[in-house]
Amino acid sequence: MAEPAYSISISVAPSNEAKIDVHHHRPDAGEPKTTHPQPTLTVRSEEPPRQQQNQGTLARSDSTGERDRRFDQFKTLGGRLERQLSSIRGGSQHPHPDPAAAGDDEASRDSEAETDDDSGKVPTADRYFAALEGPELETLRATEVPVLPEDETWPFLLRFPISAFGMCMGVSSQAMLYKTLELEPSTAFLRVSPGVNDVLWWVSAALMALVSFIYFLKVVFYFEAVRREFHHPIRVNFFFAPWIACLFLAKGLPEPVTSFHHAVWYQLMAPILFLDLKMYGQWMSGGEWRLSRVASPTTHLAVVGNFVGALLGARMGLREPALFFFAVGTVHYVVLFVTLYQRLPTNVPLPRDLHPVFFLFVATPSVASVAWARISGEFGLGARVAYYVALFLYASLVARVSFFFRGVRFSLAWWAYTFPVTSAAMATAVYASAMTSALTQALAVGLSAVASVTVAGVLATTVYRAFVRRDLFPNDVSIAIRRRPKAKFGKILKRIRTSSADLKELVVSRHSGGGSASETSSVSEPPTPMVYGRARADP
Repeated sequence: MAEPAYSISISVAPSNEAKIDVHHHRPDAGEPKTTHPQPTLTVRSEEPPRQQQNQGTLARSDSTGERDRRFDQFKTLGGRLERQLSSIRGGSQHPHPDPAAAGDDEASRDSEAETDDDSGKVPTADRYFAALEGPELETLRATEVPVLPEDETWPFLLRFPISAFGMCMGVSSQAMLYKTLELEPSTAFLRVSPGVNDVLWWVSAALMALVSFIYFLKVVFYFEAVRREFHHPIRVNFFFAPWIACLFLAKGLPEPVTSFHHAVWYQLMAPILFLDLKMYGQWMSGGEWRLSRVASPTTHLAVVGNFVGALLGARMGLREPALFFFAVGTVHYVVLFVTLYQRLPTNVPLPRDLHPVFFLFVATPSVASVAWARISGEFGLGARVAYYVALFLYASLVARVSFFFRGVRFSLAWWAYTFPVTSAAMATAVYASAMTSALTQALAVGLSAVASVTVAGVLATTVYRAFVRRDLFPNDVSIAIRRRPKAKFGKILKRIRTSSADLKELVVSRHSGGGSASETSSVSEPPTPMVYGRARADP
């Protein structure tokens, strides 16, 4: 009798499912045909489709009464203490095994193992660049698998980014502007009421308190997420924003800043000095944090804080400390300005939604001009040079209306319009006091009006998107990357190889059985379906 021949075909379906079909061929046509079932092994990925996985997790949570644990890895201490306590409580009991829940338990253990592996350390800068795309590294690459579900809304604190402090910078800068318009001789004809400054300052202080309280809750309950933001190559620049906003509040206070105790200035500048040492040291040391790689328009926030501190320090009589921060800021601003001019044209262009951050080019020279005027006591040559640079950059950006203002979807990035245009208006008012003319006074009034309308419009839109449409804070996928890349089909191929070995044993057993009816019938019986995530045989 001729030996039976078998052929094996392997196919991978789009639904992460691999099928292995065994075809039985009879070369002798004269022999009576015997019907042999064709076994089919179906191999499913250990990582099921995302929607089914999320639905299964939610179903298990609802059925067992347990809460959703998928976000524990971003909580303070990563949820490890709670898992240890749960294991201790569960170790004293010996529940009876439930075969129906074996697959879910195994999948849960695998998921927890991956979570522990990912939550041990924050991703490196190279990993952020590999997993994210876009000039601001805010979009997950298509080849990446996030550690959190993308198709459902995350907890609010996880979605609240450090960039929300940009709102505080924009509103508090208005309080500083109207105090300048009230005190400068060039704008005395406007007769700005001190009550305007008072209202703006209290609104700014209330907003600063609210945003600080929310982010403090994030630090308390989701410290791992804050760590990931701090190690993000672009997002780390926004950690200067809270202290810059506090400097604005101190400068815009209705009372004279000379009445402040000097300890207030030192306390506000200490975090900026710490961040300066960290950021500038990484720029100089090279490696994955070199400036030519991480530079973006948002990096201006890492420089402008030095000039704001120098401005406030000079007004408080701290001339030497103010000069120190001005010198540090000037050197690194020149390096950053040259790096951005060389990098931006040759790098990936900014998406349209991030075009507002280009206005940060205007903020640094505007504040630097006023800071140097306060340090030197006059709006001299150095202050005028910095002001002219800021004025030219302002005009060059406004001239491209279609590039910066049309088709730009609203987001928190729009607050990048507010602080720079307000700084330019304040610098123009101080410049007009030194170079008084109808043109400079008209320019100061015009830029101040533009700044006020811009801040009011962005603030109203922010309130509408936050409380009416409720889409101001989407899922922050930039912090949901894995510490190591995870291949989507690696485990599928591993299961295929394992199932192929099992299939060979099946073919060999049928071949060695010959024509025995008993052995044939025993082999032809379909094996018991196995647990989800392993090879499963279909009759």
